[in-house]
Amino acid sequence: MTLDKILAITNKPGLFKLVNPSRSGYIVESLLDNKRTFIKIDKTQSLLSDISMYTLEGEVPLSDVFDKIFNKENGNETSISPNASKDDLEEYLFSILPNYDEDRVYPSDIKKLLRWYNLLLSVGGFGGQKTSKDEEE
Repeated sequence: MTLDKILAITNKPGLFKLVNPSRSGYIVESLLDNKRTFIKIDKTQSLLSDISMYTLEGEVPLSDVFDKIFNKENGNETSISPNASKDDLEEYLFSILPNYDEDRVYPSDIKKLLRWYNLLLSVGGFGGQKTSKDEEE
C-alpha cells in the first residue's frame, strides 16, 4: 500500500483508499469499514504522501515519520494511546522526532498521527508491505 493512494478527508473519521479517480471526484473506500463512497474533488481531502510534519529545520514527510514510529515500536501499534495527555503525546513525538516544531505541531496533530499509524498498521500498510518509498502496487 502506498501513501499516494491514501486520503484523509476533512470531517470524516479514519482514512480512505483511492479506488478510482474521475473528472468530478473520487470513489474511495474507508479503511475502517471498507465501505465505498463518492466524494467531490475539492480542498477537503489530502493524500498522505503530500503531508509533512514541521521540524525546526524544515518539514519531514509523513512516510518518514511513520517509518520512525514503526522502528521504535518494532512493527507493533504505538505504545501510547492517541488519547493520552498532551504532555505524554509531546514526549512520545520527541522520542520519534526530537526536532519537531512544538509551536506548529499541536497535540491534535500528534493524536491524528498515532491514529493514522495504528490504522495503517492494522490493514497491513507497514513492515514488508509497500510504503510510499517502495514501488507502486
